[in-house]
Amino acid sequence: MAEEKYILVNDVGTTGVRAAIFDQEANVMAESYSEISQIFPNPGWTEQDPVEIFNTCRKMTENAMSSSGIGADKIAALAIATQRATSLLWDKGTGEPVYNAITWQDTRMSDECERINNSAYFRTLHVIGGLYQQTAKLSGSLKKSAFGKMLITAGHFTVTPAMSSPNARWVLDNVPGVKEKAAKGRILFGTIDSWLVWNYTKGKVHATDFSNISATGMYDPFRMRWSSQLLKPFNLPGDLILPEIRETNGDFGVTDCFGNPIPIRCVVADQQAALFGEACFEKGSVKCTNGTGTFVDMNTGDEPVASVHKLTPLIAWKINGKTTYMMEGIISSAGSSVQFLRDNLQIISEASESEELAFKAADTGGVYVVPAFTGLSAPYWDPFARGTVIGLTRATTKEQIVRATLESIAYQCKDVVAAMEKDTGIPVSGIKADGGASENNFLLQFLADILDTEVQRPAMLEATALGAAYLAGIACGLWNFPDDIIRIHKVERVFKPSMSKERRDELYAGWKRAVQRACRWA
Repeated sequence: MAEEKYILVNDVGTTGVRAAIFDQEANVMAESYSEISQIFPNPGWTEQDPVEIFNTCRKMTENAMSSSGIGADKIAALAIATQRATSLLWDKGTGEPVYNAITWQDTRMSDECERINNSAYFRTLHVIGGLYQQTAKLSGSLKKSAFGKMLITAGHFTVTPAMSSPNARWVLDNVPGVKEKAAKGRILFGTIDSWLVWNYTKGKVHATDFSNISATGMYDPFRMRWSSQLLKPFNLPGDLILPEIRETNGDFGVTDCFGNPIPIRCVVADQQAALFGEACFEKGSVKCTNGTGTFVDMNTGDEPVASVHKLTPLIAWKINGKTTYMMEGIISSAGSSVQFLRDNLQIISEASESEELAFKAADTGGVYVVPAFTGLSAPYWDPFARGTVIGLTRATTKEQIVRATLESIAYQCKDVVAAMEKDTGIPVSGIKADGGASENNFLLQFLADILDTEVQRPAMLEATALGAAYLAGIACGLWNFPDDIIRIHKVERVFKPSMSKERRDELYAGWKRAVQRACRWA
């Protein structure tokens, strides 16, 4: 009988690092988690220490291996799932970061992005894209071509601080000596996954995968190449060394950091990993990951879909030469809005209390919370929106404030799903919800009610780690795709809608009014 092999996963989220070891039935044999430091040098700036991130990955991995007794010799592969557009620059010679990693939540380049969006270059793109869209209505072939989809998307596209390119530009302009080093070919650019691969392989591999790079705002998923149209506005130097792009469960070298060599057989963006972990393999299947932010993703099959509602067409994964695409809407503040209640307002002492308090309130009493702490993302993309609480009266209770905060997550999901259905022409018939905030029964029931659709909660909420494990396991032959993944995927609970259409429409209309008041505040 062959010795059982295991899959090791490093899941690097926005707030923490998880190392998990999976067996061949995708059971978690051991895991270890630690938060990572959040650095806020100025209002709207969010950074992380990349050295701390790598060291935490190593420590959490060592903890998981030690507690399980599973050594490196029993691990078939390492998978790395990371927070996508969070990026950094580092010195090729010394391996030292030239500045902290700037996260996808950072807004320091909001004004510059606004300037670029209003520039003649982007206004021209919008005009050309809009004209092409009108012409394409008369010709199906024009609308279906990769170039046509790119033009239609360009007609509605705006650059945002959540992309990697504006933050790379900021580092080049504001950290002494970096621009000069880049001109000499001494500076490497990368997202967190490529930084970890570089360190795990001791500088032998500088690579990322298609899912991560498609989320940086630097890559054209329609034509599968670096986008000159997106790199040009930020004037990123040609000598900046970009990572090689490999298949999602490709070969990313070998690490010997844990004794015996372990092949790195998957690098994947966190939301794409969650889509895979939720077994969303069919075109039109949707998952909703509720974590620090909420990410709504739809599998759009083997072709990218043009968006006229400012959603993001991305590469979900590339396996064995076949590319699968997805459409995404990002909601910046979800679980973080509950953390705000806990840490800033101290209405609750633990995030888990929010469920009980929300159920105690029959309704919000007309109160709406718009958690635009760092602006509003999809489908509004207004970095100047700010958090708003509206509808307060002397009768308002803390239970109603908590309920309104949880409801805001579901309302934002409805905003995204409605835009997604219009862009893709595919009605959403169900949602698979994962992520830590999906433990909250009130949130998932209200999500089912406001969307008028069933919401499934998987047995394992950490779908990102699970999806990364699946991808690495497929790469090294532990599982067959998709049959084995579908067989072992488990659903813990299904939430069914129970709200009337009249009540649903009334509540959502109030939400839209509240959003209008939050926009363009800063």
